[in-house]
Amino acid sequence: QVQLVESGGGLVQAGGSLRLSCSASGISFSNFAMGWYRQAPGKQREQGATVTSGGFTNYADSVKGRFTISRDNGKNTVYLQMNSLKPEDTAVYYCRGTRWINGYWGQGTQVTVSS
Repeated sequence: QVQLVESGGGLVQAGGSLRLSCSASGISFSNFAMGWYRQAPGKQREQGATVTSGGFTNYADSVKGRFTISRDNGKNTVYLQMNSLKPEDTAVYYCRGTRWINGYWGQGTQVTVSS
Protein backbone atom coordinates (compact mmCIF):
# COMPACT_ATOMS: atom_id res chain seq x y z
CA GLN A 1 0.00 0.00 0.00
CA VAL A 2 2.65 2.48 -1.05
CA GLN A 3 1.13 5.91 -1.65
CA LEU A 4 2.62 9.23 -2.66
CA VAL A 5 0.06 12.02 -2.67
CA GLU A 6 0.87 15.46 -4.06
CA SER A 7 -0.94 18.66 -3.19
CA GLY A 8 -0.50 22.40 -3.57
CA GLY A 9 -0.78 22.81 -7.32
CA GLY A 10 -2.88 25.50 -8.89
CA LEU A 11 -2.97 28.62 -11.03
CA VAL A 12 -0.51 31.42 -10.35
CA GLN A 13 0.67 34.53 -12.18
CA ALA A 14 4.18 34.79 -13.59
CA GLY A 15 6.56 35.91 -10.88
CA GLY A 16 4.49 34.32 -8.17
CA SER A 17 5.20 31.46 -5.79
CA LEU A 18 3.74 28.09 -4.97
CA ARG A 19 4.66 25.29 -2.58
CA LEU A 20 3.99 21.68 -3.45
CA SER A 21 3.77 18.90 -0.88
CA CYS A 22 4.07 15.15 -1.24
CA SER A 23 3.00 12.93 1.63
CA ALA A 24 4.24 9.34 1.62
CA SER A 25 2.92 6.22 3.29
CA GLY A 26 3.80 2.55 3.07
CA ILE A 27 7.55 3.14 2.77
CA SER A 28 10.45 3.72 5.12
CA PHE A 29 10.50 7.37 4.14
CA SER A 30 13.81 8.38 5.69
CA ASN A 31 15.62 5.71 3.65
CA PHE A 32 14.23 6.89 0.31
CA ALA A 33 15.58 9.44 -2.09
CA MET A 34 12.78 11.81 -3.07
CA GLY A 35 12.29 13.94 -6.11
CA TRP A 36 10.03 16.22 -8.09
CA TYR A 37 9.58 15.66 -11.81
CA ARG A 38 7.45 17.55 -14.29
CA GLN A 39 5.87 16.98 -17.65
CA ALA A 40 4.71 19.85 -19.84
CA PRO A 41 2.31 19.41 -22.76
CA GLY A 42 4.10 17.83 -25.71
CA LYS A 43 7.30 17.22 -23.75
CA GLN A 44 8.99 14.33 -21.98
CA ARG A 45 8.93 14.03 -18.22
CA GLU A 46 12.03 15.61 -16.72
CA GLN A 47 13.74 15.80 -13.36
CA GLY A 48 13.27 19.06 -11.52
CA ALA A 49 14.80 18.54 -8.09
CA THR A 50 15.93 15.60 -5.96
CA VAL A 51 17.05 15.06 -2.39
CA THR A 52 18.79 11.90 -1.18
CA SER A 53 18.22 10.13 2.12
CA GLY A 54 21.45 11.79 3.25
CA GLY A 55 20.21 15.26 2.36
CA PHE A 56 22.10 15.86 -0.88
CA THR A 57 20.08 18.02 -3.29
CA ASN A 58 20.28 18.45 -7.03
CA TYR A 59 18.41 20.77 -9.40
CA ALA A 60 17.82 20.99 -13.10
CA ASP A 61 19.40 24.06 -14.66
CA SER A 62 15.96 25.33 -15.62
CA VAL A 63 14.86 25.64 -11.98
CA LYS A 64 18.13 26.17 -10.13
CA GLY A 65 18.02 29.29 -8.00
CA ARG A 66 14.22 29.47 -8.10
CA PHE A 67 13.05 26.14 -6.66
CA THR A 68 14.01 24.54 -3.35
CA ILE A 69 13.40 20.92 -2.38
CA SER A 70 13.21 19.93 1.27
CA ARG A 71 12.05 17.00 3.33
CA ASP A 72 10.55 16.48 6.76
CA ASN A 73 11.18 12.88 7.77
CA GLY A 74 9.03 13.27 10.87
CA LYS A 75 6.04 14.04 8.64
CA ASN A 76 6.99 11.69 5.79
CA THR A 77 6.68 14.68 3.48
CA VAL A 78 8.80 16.27 0.77
CA TYR A 79 8.23 19.84 -0.40
CA LEU A 80 9.00 21.90 -3.46
CA GLN A 81 9.07 25.64 -2.92
CA MET A 82 8.71 27.36 -6.29
CA ASN A 83 9.51 31.05 -6.59
CA SER A 84 9.73 33.45 -9.53
CA LEU A 85 7.49 31.19 -11.56
CA LYS A 86 7.51 31.43 -15.34
CA PRO A 87 4.95 30.31 -17.93
CA GLU A 88 7.50 27.66 -18.99
CA ASP A 89 7.08 26.05 -15.56
CA THR A 90 3.53 25.05 -16.47
CA ALA A 91 3.35 21.26 -16.18
CA VAL A 92 2.05 18.35 -14.19
CA TYR A 93 4.40 17.88 -11.26
CA TYR A 94 5.03 14.36 -9.98
CA CYS A 95 6.53 13.17 -6.73
CA ARG A 96 8.82 10.14 -6.81
CA GLY A 97 10.38 8.02 -4.08
CA THR A 98 13.28 5.70 -4.82
CA ARG A 99 15.34 3.21 -2.85
CA TRP A 100 17.74 0.96 -4.75
CA ILE A 101 15.70 -0.71 -7.51
CA ASN A 102 12.32 0.25 -6.08
CA GLY A 103 10.60 3.39 -7.31
CA TYR A 104 7.14 4.84 -6.79
CA TRP A 105 5.23 7.68 -8.43
CA GLY A 106 2.55 9.99 -7.14
CA GLN A 107 -0.49 10.86 -9.23
CA GLY A 108 0.70 14.35 -10.10
CA THR A 109 -0.57 17.86 -9.47
CA GLN A 110 -1.15 20.54 -12.09
CA VAL A 111 0.78 23.80 -11.95
CA THR A 112 -0.28 26.53 -14.37
CA VAL A 113 1.60 29.82 -14.63
CA SER A 114 -0.14 32.60 -16.51
CA SER A 115 1.71 35.35 -18.37
